[in-house]
This record gives sequence, structure tokens and C-alpha cells, in this order.
Amino acid sequence: MAKRIEILISGYGGQGVVRIGQILGQAAVNQGLYTSMLISHGTETRGGYVRSQVVISDEFIDSPVVERPDFFCAFSGIAYTMFKGLCGSQSLILHNPDIVSPDPGLASPHWGIKAEAVATEELGDAVFANVIFLGALSSRLALLTSEHIVEAIRERLPQRFHEKNLQAFALGRARK
Repeated sequence: MAKRIEILISGYGGQGVVRIGQILGQAAVNQGLYTSMLISHGTETRGGYVRSQVVISDEFIDSPVVERPDFFCAFSGIAYTMFKGLCGSQSLILHNPDIVSPDPGLASPHWGIKAEAVATEELGDAVFANVIFLGALSSRLALLTSEHIVEAIRERLPQRFHEKNLQAFALGRARK
């Protein structure tokens, strides 16, 4: 039976939503898996709505649409409100509890990660919050290895930021 993972990432432009999708896709390709990614966003360069839908499978992907995400990374309250309805009891929702207030009526498990605060305190800049989320997410992805994700980080992010992004990834993986 095929293993298929559906990941939905959403937030505002400038938060690294698309970049995280690209890293996940690159890691899947590097690992010899199939992957697809759909991106949708508003017309704004920064601050507007952005969504990445990533599907990873060990078999051919017949549809790139995320219909029932296994993982939903909600980078903003608006993103959470827009897409929480797609999540079922098997969907894990990663969110920042300083920004997103979980819906108590939702059957999905929630995992609060204060990524912006950790990025600011540990790395001196909240810009690394998305990679902290990626690290946390990677600790739950049975289909992708952390080694392939680290390789994709090195391929997809500017070299001058590798050290801090790799630290951010490790900080995210250490979250429990």
C-alpha cells in the first residue's frame, strides 16, 4: 500500500510558507520519492495570504490537492481559521499559541510551538521561525529523513544563512 503524506502550510507572505514547501519537496526528490506542490497567494508581495500544499508519496501522485492534511502548519490566525475545517481527527495542527487560538470544538490534535519567540531568543531574529516549524514537523514525518531535509535546506536557502537555519531546524526537532 502506498504511503502518502499531505501537508498544508499557510500564513502571510514573507513568513517562508512557500520556502518550507520547496524544502519538503526537494527533500522528497533527494530521497527518491514522488512529490507535488501547489501554491496560492494574494497579489501582495508581503503580508498577503499564502498557502503551500505539499504531497509526498512513495508512488505516483494522481492528485496534487491536499484534501485532508496529515499536517497543517498554521503560521497565522487567519490561515488557521481558513483551513482548520479541512483537518480531521488524524490531522496534526502545528501553530504558534501566541498567534493562533485553537478551536476547542475541533477533533484535530494541536501542537503549539512558539517559533517566533524561540527564533528571536535563540537566533536573534524571528525570520527563522519557519525553519523551527519545519524542524518540529520533520520529527513527525515518517516518510522523510531529517538528513534529506537538511540537504534540501542547504540546496534551497542562501549559503550565508545555512548555519542559523540549521540551528533553527535542530531547535524545531528538539521540541516535544
